[in-house]
Amino acid sequence: MKLNELTIKQARALLLKKEITSVELTEACLGRIKEVDDKVKACLTVCEEIAMSEAKKADERIANGETGELLGIPYIAKDNILTKGIRTTAASKILDNYIAPFDATIIKKLKKAGAVLLAKANMDEFAHGASTENSAYGLTHNPWDFDRVPGGSSGGSAAAVAADMCLFSLGTDTGGSVRCPASFCGVTGMKPTYGRSSRFGLMAMTSSTDVPGPITKTVEDSAIVLGVMAGNDKNDASTPDEKVPDYNKDLSKNIKGLKIGVPEIFFGEGLNKDVKEIVNIAIKKYKDLGVEFISIKLPHAKYGIPVYYIITPSEISSNLARFDGIRYGFSEKESKNLLEVYTKSRGKGFGAEAKRRIMLGTYVLSAGYYDAYYLKAQKVRTKIKEELDNELEKLDAILIPTQPTTAFKIGEQSDDPLKMYLEDIYQAPASLSGLPAISIPCGFAKDLPVGMQLIGKRFDEEKIFNIANVYQENTDFHLQKPKI
Repeated sequence: MKLNELTIKQARALLLKKEITSVELTEACLGRIKEVDDKVKACLTVCEEIAMSEAKKADERIANGETGELLGIPYIAKDNILTKGIRTTAASKILDNYIAPFDATIIKKLKKAGAVLLAKANMDEFAHGASTENSAYGLTHNPWDFDRVPGGSSGGSAAAVAADMCLFSLGTDTGGSVRCPASFCGVTGMKPTYGRSSRFGLMAMTSSTDVPGPITKTVEDSAIVLGVMAGNDKNDASTPDEKVPDYNKDLSKNIKGLKIGVPEIFFGEGLNKDVKEIVNIAIKKYKDLGVEFISIKLPHAKYGIPVYYIITPSEISSNLARFDGIRYGFSEKESKNLLEVYTKSRGKGFGAEAKRRIMLGTYVLSAGYYDAYYLKAQKVRTKIKEELDNELEKLDAILIPTQPTTAFKIGEQSDDPLKMYLEDIYQAPASLSGLPAISIPCGFAKDLPVGMQLIGKRFDEEKIFNIANVYQENTDFHLQKPKI
């Protein structure tokens, strides 16, 4: 096995035994990026010099007896997460060549832990999309089939892990942006509870649902990374002062007797028959392991997409107002007055999807429409949250497919925004409710990965890590690699 193909756990063991160095591990990952990224196009900025410098420091720390779980481990971060002194564009021309002046809290935590930043990953512009086709810098290709999308908006992050360019990556999940690409690329993607990991230094999209999360090769690795990322941050009021448990402690705990809910609504119309069959086989596997499955009804979950696509553009309209051509980023110099600076800078700097969402959000928030749309959407959101919370009081988790289909072909849905928005249908309820959810590989349909999603109680990541990990201990879908 090549060094870049190792999991975090495997690499950590070899680093501790001094059988490999962080420099060797980092060189292997950088070599892999050079070898395959001209085909995958997962990276926007590669930080080779910085990575090698951080790897040397990590080796010095290891030589001095330090033993941190991410010490010397190379990773890639989504390009909407601020990294001091490194270009951070959110895949938008309006932030072309923007150099972040400080590190996001999660980057600071990873730096302190000794993780090595290799590159910044491509994404849908400002995280607007489910395919990574909306990047201003070109699309990312799915490593399993270059003619297909990797999912989005954290498509570059997921594709990089699937192609073994790094040992893990960071994504952000607002309405499925970690789970969707994890499913399409056959890797493990964790959306933590809203507030479990800090949003400080994350370019805001939908502030009430944004949450950074890890994309990894295994559930074990996901638990390791979240253990470092998670926790209270005085710069983010949404992070509670809640103790971060040792997520690795009960990963292999017996799951016999656990109760998992299966919502009828997510196994009906719209679900691809191959995906349905594969997820049902996964359910049978869980039954063989002693899990009890209970059919549940979530009558308001079907409204997740319309609610999400009223609330999300509204918050986007507000959050993207700061990109005005004055303070930072692209500014149109050929302007006669201040209004022209605003309109021309935003007109040239934002892509089509960003503009669409700004206009939708501005319309929804305007006088005469706020009550009819935004306020009503917030009320329905509360109903969705209450239904999920009520069901989870009686259950250990809820299981549904991550996506209704496997990865679709590049360009197949780009002319139909509504069809693209429906890609979030299986993820929006957990996002709107602020619940933790993990996507893990559970099989293949016509040689393309299929993911299933486990949703847990608020701040109960420990339980869904356990349920997901036991599945991976008894299957090998997560070990399959694309042949590139």
